[in-house]
Order: sequence, then structure tokens, then C-alpha cells
Amino acid sequence: MSVATAEELFVDELKDIYSAEKQAVKAFPRLAKAVQSEELKQAMQDHLEQTKGQVERLDRIFEILEKRSSGKTCEGMKGLVTEAQSQLEEIEKGPVLDCAIIGALQRIEHYEIAAYGTVATLAEAMGQEEVKELLGETLEEEKETDERLTEVAQSVNSEALSEGSEEEGSEEEENGSSSNGSGRRTSSRGSSKTSWKSNASRSSRSGSSRSGQRSGR
Repeated sequence: MSVATAEELFVDELKDIYSAEKQAVKAFPRLAKAVQSEELKQAMQDHLEQTKGQVERLDRIFEILEKRSSGKTCEGMKGLVTEAQSQLEEIEKGPVLDCAIIGALQRIEHYEIAAYGTVATLAEAMGQEEVKELLGETLEEEKETDERLTEVAQSVNSEALSEGSEEEGSEEEENGSSSNGSGRRTSSRGSSKTSWKSNASRSSRSGSSRSGQRSGR
């Protein structure tokens, strides 16, 4: 569909958001299943239910405008969801993956905040007060979710960093054990050299003694 007027742009943007929310509803369960942090899992579950309400809110907006909600695929959200899901293949389940998922979710939230901000401003300019209020409710929810994810990230990041420190400590211990082993081998070689020198000295003294005996005769 070609867009020629602000009104057409407004409807086109709403369809884009509608597609984005539908994709988020579909993607969230799989992402939440991969999460280890109970706090993060709960935040995601709460936002999933919230997102379903946001879809219903958009349905109401399309009814007010007497427009169809379908007919558009949000490529931006499609890319963000694909990127988030790729983390599941690349990172082992644990605090580090939780950190990555939080980052992916916040990118999604920022995308939605920008999108809802745009249409809310257009709705106000068009005099669509009820639509503006509905969009404004969702915009505030998205901002609150972003803030909540930032709070959750503080504890999740600490866990991820602690796990990294533990792994480094284990590697240092392994390297230390290997070094000690080398030290023992060096000490063993040193003992061999000392033993060889002692034998050589004894041999030298024995030779001198035999030489003296011959001279005496």
C-alpha cells in the first residue's frame, strides 16, 4: 500500500506495531523458557500478559478508526526477534545468557517505545483523543517494562560476572598445578646433576688415592 497522507501513515504505523506485538507474543514463551533467573522469568511472564492486553488495545483502536489491523509485517521486530533467538543457539544456559536476553528484550522495548511515541503524537495532532489515550497507556507500560528490565539486569549482571571470575580462578589453579609439576621436574633434574657431580668427585678422589699408592710403591 502506498502512503500519501499523514492519516495513511498513521494507519500504516499502527499496522506495523500490531504485527510487532503479535510477533512478541509468539516469541516470548521460548525466550522465557531459556532463562535461568526467576526474577527475569517473572518479569517476562508479566510483560507477556501485558502485551496481550496491548494487542487488545490496538484492536479497539482499529475499531474506532474503522480500519483493518492486518496486512503488514513488521520487519524491524522480525529482525529483533531473530537476533534474540540466535542467542539461544550461541550461549549456554546460565547468567551470561540471561544478560544477553535482557539486552535483546530492551532493544525490543526501545523499538516499541519509539513506535508508540510516534503514533501517539500523530493521534494528538489528528484530534484522536481516545486513540491517543489508549496509545499513551501502552507507551507508559513499555517504559515501565524497560525500567524493570534495567533493575533485573543489576542482579543478573553480578551473577554473570561472578561466574566469569570463578572460571578464571579455576584456570589459574590449573595453570598453577602445571607450573608446580614443572618445578618438581626441574628439582628432579637438579638432583640428578648434583648426584652426577658427587659421583664425579668420588671418582676423582679415588683416582688420586690410587695414584698416591703407586707412587709409594
